[in-house]
Amino acid sequence: MKKIIFTILINFVAICTYAQTFGGPPSFTPDVLDNPIDGGLGILLGAGAAYGAKKLRDKRNRNNQDHNKED
Repeated sequence: MKKIIFTILINFVAICTYAQTFGGPPSFTPDVLDNPIDGGLGILLGAGAAYGAKKLRDKRNRNNQDHNKED
């Protein structure tokens, strides 16, 4: 039974990937400006750095509290 389900799944994936067609070259007009992704990436990078700093600070505070309890 597992072999049949696996075979059907593999065939389904193969059919789905084969069904994807590639068109011609994209029809972009030269007067359209591209959207910058710089602002969003900067915000995500800053949020990740802040989250990491908070986690490090929390871990350091937890270790200091554990060390003080041992004394």
